[in-house]
This record gives sequence, structure tokens and C-alpha cells, in this order.
Amino acid sequence: MKSLGIGLIGTGYMGKCHALAWNNVTSVFGDVPRPRLVTLAEVNSELAAKKAAEFGFARSTGNWRDLLDDPEIDVISVTTPNAFHPEMAIAALNAGKHVWCEKPMAPAFSDALKMRDAARRSGRVAVLGYNYIQNPVIRHIRKLLAEGAIGEVNHIRVEMDEDFMADPQALFYWKSETSSGYGALDDFGVHPLSLIFNLFGHVDKVIADMTKPYPTRPLKDGTAREVENHDLASVLFRLESGISGVLMTNRSAWGRKGRIAVQIYGSRGSILYDQERMNEFQLYTTDGPAEEQGFRTILTAPHHRPYDRFIPAPGHGLGFNDLKVIECRELIAATEGEQANIITFEQGIGIERSVHAMARSFKEKRWIEASEIDD
Repeated sequence: MKSLGIGLIGTGYMGKCHALAWNNVTSVFGDVPRPRLVTLAEVNSELAAKKAAEFGFARSTGNWRDLLDDPEIDVISVTTPNAFHPEMAIAALNAGKHVWCEKPMAPAFSDALKMRDAARRSGRVAVLGYNYIQNPVIRHIRKLLAEGAIGEVNHIRVEMDEDFMADPQALFYWKSETSSGYGALDDFGVHPLSLIFNLFGHVDKVIADMTKPYPTRPLKDGTAREVENHDLASVLFRLESGISGVLMTNRSAWGRKGRIAVQIYGSRGSILYDQERMNEFQLYTTDGPAEEQGFRTILTAPHHRPYDRFIPAPGHGLGFNDLKVIECRELIAATEGEQANIITFEQGIGIERSVHAMARSFKEKRWIEASEIDD
């Protein structure tokens, strides 16, 4: 296994997450060569140089295209705002680089398809940044479902709520523009969809509603600007397997910081999980005496691999950035042709298709089959 040369585009929240993952993956797992942090790109050379020094990259540039022809770079991390994903990811794939791109793929489905097609042509690994599926809790829930621990699943409910846009006086910024997407639905609603896909498969049909709690937001000059997308979305869906479900997303939910609440109901039990308590889940099974049945809380521990790579004792807990390190290790495995727990561009199209079906359902006020969003 060779040491991968890394290029990073963007140094915001997710850019730093990627940098931390590339820096830590060898220290945590110990079974892969240390990646070489080659070049970091930002919007200008000054910011790029500053962040390269902080993140440990050897070189920096104010032009992201400088990464494309660099023979030392094997993988490019794309962590820019959503609208820039298609151009950058496609250019990187066309240049023969593996790509690790943050979600969602693109605001427009046509651009997401172009990204998928570029990945197909390149033969390179193209991975989307759905790190919540890497949680040892989610991995164990998937194992329990496969073993039939709660019987045949008949219904799931997923909610994702945050309050970073809950204040009506918060200034207008790019996440409220149409160019960034539909709003909560694809801004972070794709994360619960990634969990649904990872555990059960893709969505088959949907009916959706979206709302704007605040039609306008203030600007710095004291005027106001119309909010162009929707901060709330509610969806009924049916999976390809026939399981019914509910998805709700809200970017304006005071008190919610990083909530992805998953409820799974089966013929012999239930499973509950909440991302704000990401190191535990609740399991109810119908075995044993009725008077002793009830939900029990299970804390993550070294036997919930790869928790053991981080901490030798149970109940101490992993964090968001740790999941990114796990995702990084899975990406490295994929570049070696090994089986990996990732969501590729090819698989990610199913998530994108679901989002656009939901948006069309809201617009046309009817049930929409995912297959109606065709290639």
C-alpha cells in the first residue's frame, strides 16, 4: 500500500475536518502509510498559505486548478460550498485523481449526473462525505437488522434538526439562496437519507411539503432580502423494499444542535438512535418475560469496531471528527480495491434523486416516484 498524496480545496468547517482526518488516519488505525499533505487551495494565496501552515500542507495556492496537474497528488478533497462541487470534482476526476467530495453532490440533478458520469469514465474512487454512516453505533444497528433482532421492519422515522438558522434576525447568507439548493432538504436532509440508504436501501416514492418560517432575512445595510429556499421539509416516503417512512428536517429548530433522530420499528422490537447522543442507542425486543420488557440503553465500547482504534475503554465516546477519520480509512481501502463502507458518486445519485423527487412533489402537490427523476 502506497502513501497517498493529498490535495485539499477549501478550509472552512469541512475543510478542516478533512485535514484532521488526513493527519490522523495513520495514527488512529496504524495499518496505512501516512498520507502526504501536498497542496492546499483557497480563494487567495494569503489565506491558502495561512491554512497550509495550520493544517500541515507542504504547499499552498490561490488557484485550485494548480492541483490538477500535480503528479504528487493522488486524492483531492473538495470541501467548498455545494455549487462548486461539480466543476471541481469533475476536473479532478478528469485529471486522474481520486475524489473525496462533501455532500450533497450538487444543487442541480443534471450536474450530479455529470459528476457520476465523470467518475465512471475515470475509473477512480469518488466518495461522498457521509460520515454519519461510519458511526460504530450505526454499523452495529445495521448488524442487528441483518440478524433480524427486531424482526421484520415495517416503519422508520427520521428527523434532522439544527438551530443555526432559528434566529429571525440572523443575517441573510448564501445558504438561503436558490443557487445553494432547496434548503434544509438537501443542505443536510441528505444525511438522514444516507443513513436510510446504508441501513435499508433507496427511497421509491415520496410526497413532501416545505415551508419558510422567515420569508425574509435582514442585510447589513438594514434592508431585507427574500429567503429563496425552505428551512423546513416534511416527507412521507416508501422504500424500494416497501417499508414506510417519515423524514422531517428543520434548520430553524431552537435548542437542536445536531439532531438526527432515527426510530426503527419491527415485528419483534424497536431501535432508537439520536445523533446528539451519538455514542449510544436504545434497543427494545419482545423476548423474555413481558413484565421485564423495556428499552435498554447500549453504550459504545471497544467491541463496537472501530471504536477500539480510538479508545480502549467503553462509554468514553467518539466525536464528529472521529467519524471523518473512519471515513478517510474507508476511502483509502477503496483506493486499494478493497471492500469499503462508503457512499460513492454512483450510490449517491440515488440520494440526490430522492431529494429532487421530494422537491418536485412539493411543487406538483402529488406523490412522486424516484424513477420520475431520470437520467
